[in-house]
Amino acid sequence: MRSDGPYLFLQGPSSPLFGKIANHLEDAGQRCHRINLNAGDQIFWRRKGSTNYRGTFDDWGLFIRRFFQHHAIKTLILHGEERPYHKEAVKAAKEHGITVVAIEMGYLRPDWVTVELDGLSSNSRFPRDPHKILSAAKSLPEPDLQRRYSQTFLAEALFDLSYYLPASFLWFLFPHYKFHGIYYPLNEYRGWVGRLLTRRRRHKVALRIQQDLLSSEGRWFLYPLQLQTDYQLRAHSPFNSQQEAIGLVLQSFSKNTQAEELLVVKTHPLDNGLISWRDVVFAKAAAFGIEERIVFLDGGDLNALIPQAAGMVTVNSSAALAGLRVGLKTKVLGSAIYDIAGLTEQGSLDAFWHSDTAPNSVLRDAFFRLLATSIQERGNFYGREGVAAAAHNIAVRLIERRMNQWL
Repeated sequence: MRSDGPYLFLQGPSSPLFGKIANHLEDAGQRCHRINLNAGDQIFWRRKGSTNYRGTFDDWGLFIRRFFQHHAIKTLILHGEERPYHKEAVKAAKEHGITVVAIEMGYLRPDWVTVELDGLSSNSRFPRDPHKILSAAKSLPEPDLQRRYSQTFLAEALFDLSYYLPASFLWFLFPHYKFHGIYYPLNEYRGWVGRLLTRRRRHKVALRIQQDLLSSEGRWFLYPLQLQTDYQLRAHSPFNSQQEAIGLVLQSFSKNTQAEELLVVKTHPLDNGLISWRDVVFAKAAAFGIEERIVFLDGGDLNALIPQAAGMVTVNSSAALAGLRVGLKTKVLGSAIYDIAGLTEQGSLDAFWHSDTAPNSVLRDAFFRLLATSIQERGNFYGREGVAAAAHNIAVRLIERRMNQWL
């Protein structure tokens, strides 16, 4: 048996996943530690091996370095490597030669989980050289994309509440903890209440607009918005906010496309509603004189739109992978592991709109084979069977040290 323990878990998703991974590791004879930063962390661990950190953020760097040394940590496991506490921990881990493993939502949706050394996007070690991808994937099997596990929005919401409500109301147990998000959780819940109350109406309107698009003969491009709070946008792109990205995309579209062409802007399905993206988009569209050429979707089915779209522009959304799978030309504005010559537009955004840069099918297939085999595991964060599968698969991968297998 191979291993890289002892293991230290920091914050994970608001899910039982990290605790269940630790159960498997300890069943295999490995030592697991956990540092809780707030009451939510305590609730989702509920097992031995935890330490509560109640100090200030300024003292966190010294604390984590001493913890690494005292417990002889070999592997650090976390979710969201760009969170301030995690970023400092990753820096300290690299100073001590400790392996860093980031666990995130899967690139392959809906029932995959990402397990990757160092982190995502600009932190990823995934090869960007097409020749390396083709060589590494040469003998790999095609991924089975048939859905195996399901999870519901209700389950995700309940887990989220179970984590953030204690973290908010029991703040005095960890008085110096600094929340990593843009919005305080209670404000996000306020936004979600409004979204839930209007969900049926918004979905009905979006489906009608979507059907009109699909039955038209016009030419249109897709621009799926990301979450304002997403570290993919905040840490792995040149933009300080989604508003900046929207402004750039609309300006380029206004100057480099024909008057009959449309841009379909779609909200993220998990957007909290605290910002009216419709107002933001149309205000910027008005500044460029293209209000009539913007189609705004607050709902609908992105996968249904992709086959008929002329192209997709994105900061670095994983939604682009669905487009690449069916050969949709794509322009990436931030850092993404799939932004590779031969897969995506490598020229300027202005040139993208009428380029003919479709994904190379051989490279595309090799990319997905390598992606699935090397940094993806089946399972999810919130469904009982999906969590159980992900926990088992990740633990086996950790013990066998099958991380980023092309290395």
